[in-house]
Amino acid sequence: MRITLPPLGFGGAPLGNMFQPLDEATADATLKAAWEAGIRYYDTSPHYGAGLAEQRFGRLLSHKPRDEFVLSTKVGRLLQPAAAPENAKPFVDELPNKRVVDYSADGARRSIEDSLERMGVDRIDVAFIHDVSEDQWGPQWTEYFQQAMQGAAKALTQMREEGLIRGWGLGVNLVEPCRMALEQSAPDVFLLAGRYSLLDHREALDTLFPQCVERGVGIVVGGPFNSGVLAGGEHYDYADAPEAIRNKTQAIEAVCGEFGVDIRAAALQFCLAHPAVLSAIPGTSNPKRPAQYVQQFEAEIPSAFWRALKDKQLLPEDVPVPA
Repeated sequence: MRITLPPLGFGGAPLGNMFQPLDEATADATLKAAWEAGIRYYDTSPHYGAGLAEQRFGRLLSHKPRDEFVLSTKVGRLLQPAAAPENAKPFVDELPNKRVVDYSADGARRSIEDSLERMGVDRIDVAFIHDVSEDQWGPQWTEYFQQAMQGAAKALTQMREEGLIRGWGLGVNLVEPCRMALEQSAPDVFLLAGRYSLLDHREALDTLFPQCVERGVGIVVGGPFNSGVLAGGEHYDYADAPEAIRNKTQAIEAVCGEFGVDIRAAALQFCLAHPAVLSAIPGTSNPKRPAQYVQQFEAEIPSAFWRALKDKQLLPEDVPVPA
């Protein structure tokens, strides 16, 4: 049976000090604001701040009734105490831990155990195998991918069958590993960051999503604002936005202005219109944002707005849009 998730979640990367340091009081306030706004799906990873994001999530979630929220984290990197922080880009001021790449079955189990301890909770719902993709590892990525299919994927499948987790999949920034995982294993859901958005959707739409619909595999859209450029920021795919992306964003913003639509509302609702997509998980380190995300998720957007984007060739004719 297809896994179910709340349609709006909270992406945890900013709470790992992504791009800029975050003090503990603001981190706590941001998560508290998310809970008070009614957000009940939280995604994190050991990679985010070398354990820092999980530690911060734990301060909130360990005191909440476990059946009232959905929690996902990731496997593939184990953390070991180190003399100094690695500060692996795009994270800064991390915890003093060293990342050890480990996509084995034992590594997956240990990673989940470590995450549970860091967060002070008794279980996670979904485990994503993290970053088995070319953008992370270069040409060596296929070796890591096969390790993951023979190791972590089998361990997580067994854990699912034993009822220890509800489901598993990949957490990646590229489409190709997801397609390969469908061929070689039986995942439940993919966390695909940045590849299904107002700015970038063609490959996922053409190649991955039809297979997911056919197989009953869900999609969690990470980075619905493409690292911030669709929310008034300067980043796209964790780096400075290139000129072509800035120009397209400005063209979309012009249509938003014509119809009185918040581009962030359009970005969120666009992601969720595809039948393969279960949830979108924008992240933030600003306590004001979670309530705004809920408002944007619920905002009324006229159908003429979507028609205008297609007429101006800012969206393809065949892409699903909100009704």
